[in-house]
Amino acid sequence: MSLDITRPNNNNNKTKKKTGFIVKMQLNNNNNRGGGNKRNIFVFFFFFRNYYTWILWFLLSFYLFTSYFSGEDQSSSPSTIRLLSNHKTSSSLPSRALIESSAITTTSIDMFSGMKIYVYDLPASYNDDWVKSSERCSTHLFAAEVAIHRALLSSVVRTLDPEEADYFFVPVYVSCNFSTSNGFPSLSHARSLISSAVDLISVRYPFWNRTQGSDHVFVASHDFGACFHAMEDMAIEEGIPEFMKKSIILQTFGVNYKHPCQEVEHVVIPPYIPPESVERALERAPANGRRDIWAFFRGKMEVNPKNISGRFYSKGVRTAILKKYGGRRRFHLNRHRFVGYRSEIVRSVFCLCPLGWAPWSPRLVESAVLGCVPVVIADGIKLPFSDTVQWPEISLTVAEKDVKNLRKILEHVAVTNLSAIQRNLHEPEIKRALQYNVPMKEGDATWRVLEALRRKLDDRSYRRSRVLSQ
Repeated sequence: MSLDITRPNNNNNKTKKKTGFIVKMQLNNNNNRGGGNKRNIFVFFFFFRNYYTWILWFLLSFYLFTSYFSGEDQSSSPSTIRLLSNHKTSSSLPSRALIESSAITTTSIDMFSGMKIYVYDLPASYNDDWVKSSERCSTHLFAAEVAIHRALLSSVVRTLDPEEADYFFVPVYVSCNFSTSNGFPSLSHARSLISSAVDLISVRYPFWNRTQGSDHVFVASHDFGACFHAMEDMAIEEGIPEFMKKSIILQTFGVNYKHPCQEVEHVVIPPYIPPESVERALERAPANGRRDIWAFFRGKMEVNPKNISGRFYSKGVRTAILKKYGGRRRFHLNRHRFVGYRSEIVRSVFCLCPLGWAPWSPRLVESAVLGCVPVVIADGIKLPFSDTVQWPEISLTVAEKDVKNLRKILEHVAVTNLSAIQRNLHEPEIKRALQYNVPMKEGDATWRVLEALRRKLDDRSYRRSRVLSQ
């Protein structure tokens, strides 16, 4: 078979119009193969000259089409694979939390100077069993020990290799024993439970013994921190357990003066407030943003305070407030519990935060995140994350002895700098820094804890000290 190419006859020689070629296909039994090859070459160049643009478009389209499907098999990036492989452990959170935690990028790791934390996988009797026995364990004001543990499990700083860890987190829940008649957690078991956990990790692992626990981190979210007692005199008498004195304690208790219950390396953290309860309160806030309660307090106030071990509850401050301002039109004071009291906070201008048995209370956080100006009445208190949260710009501090002048103090603030304080309270960074999230979010309470630990790396990380000494 060959192709004959001839030019058609044109009788009009005067016409200069160009004509194309006519291609005929016919059988050719000519044995002269040399002539056939020349014709084939000629045909090839003819087709290429007239159809080369279509040929190029076809080749380009075919290349793009095949490239798309070959790339589908490589959709899982190496970073995603590494993220998931780092959480192959029974103690990890569900995969949804792991995926959400990927929102905290490698840049976040750099912010913590490459810090790594190993979370001990203790038997459930030290932590999870307490939550199973009472859901309140993970929601009450002492639940920071649960929230921090859960956040660390899916955190970018967690390592599954203890040899590369800077810190070791010991997850023991000691605030979940609700066996007392008044419903408050008992701390009578705290020392023995933590001591048992330390005995366990010191036998199973070499890391506690090599530093005597100086690179180990505990949470003590109780009235007087690691002294593990609700009454200050008893807490001081019992003191911090000897085996914990070289460790780092994350505690809600903090004062600006020397105190036996903070004579240990520590970070003052906020008490736990469930994020969902804050959101519900904000949703129920007046649509116009009006705050119709001028000064608010709901909680324990004794008309005739009892003398317990030589001390009066709240040092008599709450009683003084009740006697002086109870029944006053501008003061909304109530001694009875109310589950929906956060809906009252979101309607209030000033929220009183007097001391109880301990200087701190959950009202400090509840007030700040719900936009009510915290009025701190607790001499010498050290507020959480005071090195990063500018408390003087979002709260008032009233000396305990000045409670009798409380109305005048609040009136003075109302006509001077109240609007500036309220404006500062609406900064998203403030709310974020005082709340715990699982998974951890950038700038939240767990994030601030990690920032504080990062600043202690040079003094506390055994791994880094070895590298520097080599």
